[in-house]
Amino acid sequence: MFKKVSLLFLFSVGFLMLKAQEKIPFRITKHNNIIVKTLINDKDSLDLMFQIAMEGGSISPERQRKADHIIFKDEISENNTVKIGKLIIKNVQFFDNELTGHEADGKIGTGIFAGKTFKIDYDNNQFVIYDEKPDLKGYESMPLFSENGQFYIVADNVIDNEQQEVYFLLQSGYSGGILYSNKFADGKELDKKLKITGEKTLKNSAGQSVITKQGVLPFLKLGNLVLKDVSAGFFAGDLKTQKVSYFGADLLRRFIWIFDAERKTVYFKPSKYFKEPYYKLN
Repeated sequence: MFKKVSLLFLFSVGFLMLKAQEKIPFRITKHNNIIVKTLINDKDSLDLMFQIAMEGGSISPERQRKADHIIFKDEISENNTVKIGKLIIKNVQFFDNELTGHEADGKIGTGIFAGKTFKIDYDNNQFVIYDEKPDLKGYESMPLFSENGQFYIVADNVIDNEQQEVYFLLQSGYSGGILYSNKFADGKELDKKLKITGEKTLKNSAGQSVITKQGVLPFLKLGNLVLKDVSAGFFAGDLKTQKVSYFGADLLRRFIWIFDAERKTVYFKPSKYFKEPYYKLN
């Protein structure tokens, strides 16, 4: 009898171990950036900002902590080992001298989840890495488009009572909501059609102006979910370099996201931040 119970117990424990998932805690800054604590090459303890728009990592020239054991050659460091909680990732590439978000020593990208389904759980401040398909009850889904390690989704924008489909780059390093591409902003005359709430002008050494404008998008529709009066920015002036539209960190935090292992589908549902006031860019 004891042997049978023992075998049953061991089988149950083994089954639970197979079903167990890796969880990585993170914190969210007041600027909506995700910060994870990492140990690089068993020596350097760094706070890195999770950047969903990259695969590898980078180190900031404005870092607060030492990164003496990340060896760079021509501003690239290969074959690094990164520990995040119990997770160990080998052969991580870091770039040097890339600026990052507030409170971070650098950035770390989605390569830490390579080949795995993973969740960004803003309700519980954690990533969850799955070995098999998770429970998707309550989630909506949409196609995920990948290009050069970056992810794009499609959302509907209601501007001047017209619905416009936009491809957005998921960009967790941008603290705000939407940042439109120059092509979309100019083509849809956003300067005239959006309610403008703020404007800043900067000039370079040649006297050319960069004008950033903040406006209000009446409705943004993601699947069957609708966000109202969304903060939306765009560039005007002489210099216009925004080639793609951003779905920024202030919008990302309003959902819980699950990315499939093949990076072809993303699942989402509202988080506790869904109806929170929008982030105001300085």
